[in-house]
Amino acid sequence: MEHTYKVGSNPVYYDKQNLHVLFAGESQTLPMHQAGPKIYDYYLLHYIETGSGIFRTEERKYELGEGDCFLIHPGQLVSYISDKQHPWRYRWAAFSGNEADPLVREVGFSPLKPVLATAEQSVIPEALSSMLLAFNAHKDSARLTSLGYLYLIMGEAAERLTSSSRLPGADSQVQRTVKQMLYYMASQYAHPVSIEQMSASLGYNRAYLSRIFKQETGLSPVTYLLKLRIEKSRQLLRERPELSVEQVAASVGLTDALYFSRQFKRFCAESPTSYRLKTARYGDQTSS
Repeated sequence: MEHTYKVGSNPVYYDKQNLHVLFAGESQTLPMHQAGPKIYDYYLLHYIETGSGIFRTEERKYELGEGDCFLIHPGQLVSYISDKQHPWRYRWAAFSGNEADPLVREVGFSPLKPVLATAEQSVIPEALSSMLLAFNAHKDSARLTSLGYLYLIMGEAAERLTSSSRLPGADSQVQRTVKQMLYYMASQYAHPVSIEQMSASLGYNRAYLSRIFKQETGLSPVTYLLKLRIEKSRQLLRERPELSVEQVAASVGLTDALYFSRQFKRFCAESPTSYRLKTARYGDQTSS
């Protein structure tokens, strides 16, 4: 079996980069090829394309094979060695930065859980291959391209790790779905979206979403979204005096200014114009 080794470094490096891919590579290892025991000062992710071997951390030993990933954490004493009969061929990428630790935690990796078994149609090998190609093209844009591929990899890892093993006390599926709804409305309130559109986007039946949302928040999704829009409009009325009431209404996703005024009065017991005049003279007396 022929030994191969390729590596490409990021052509751009910033000391204060929040998240940065350092390099990527690929190798067909020789039988019993070993790295370590050693400590790294960056994260190093390996994806095994073929063959098998052993990955050791400070806590335990993992026997890994085709389709497995292992993530080396900075500051951890590790080693890995190819099988004598079927040495592994793998791809890898190293990354670091201030946002690396929280990203890894969010995905579900930890020193006690450094291994991922990927899906059959995993995007990870292709992402790592494309990362290497981008670096070898020696373009400054490779810095951004490599980050895109890193997020694709971490997205798949998060889906696999967080769905396969929820810790006791973690959010239930209902709670996670309601959080998705809250995030959707917080990010989309400025657009004329509907609850039907949100249901379709999240892949659930509207009646089911409405039931669990009211169960968790005490409000229907329609009422919550309307209250959110009215709260955002109050902020605009206070802070953007140059905007007309019609422009404020449109800015919070309500294209009918008359409907907006009626709903504003319903929730705030006064018209948008009266609210603006009052807060301009005396400050917001209703924001607490």
